Amino acid sequence: MTTLQDLTPNFRTIRLLLAREKGHPEGEREEGYDVLAPLTDEGRLNADEWKSHKGFCRVRRFRTGEDDLIGRLRRKPGGQWYFDYAEGDRDDEVGFHLGEERFVTGEYVSIARNGSMHTYQVARVERP
Repeated sequence: MTTLQDLTPNFRTIRLLLAREKGHPEGEREEGYDVLAPLTDEGRLNADEWKSHKGFCRVRRFRTGEDDLIGRLRRKPGGQWYFDYAEGDRDDEVGFHLGEERFVTGEYVSIARNGSMHTYQVARVERP
């Protein structure tokens, strides 16, 4: 089990909520992700720190009417970030340029799920 003492000062909990899209004209506060990851001072994913603390970088996907999925934040060779929930890549959810995005409240990030790209707004970034 991860404790606060295991984490470096750069770790943050990040709440992403589904932004406005077809079928969700107001967005959806009951669909999104909670991510635990180290960030740089600019709010970007800290790849160097992630590399030495991979086991602590987690994601929880939540959606109304579904069980939460618990997984890990991973990075492919070449730098593409993704959420990994189980062995194999069938369930992977790939972030669109997550390495360049800033995880700052109000900003937007895109994540591919089941072959479709969805946009999420950064709702909260705080120390764990």
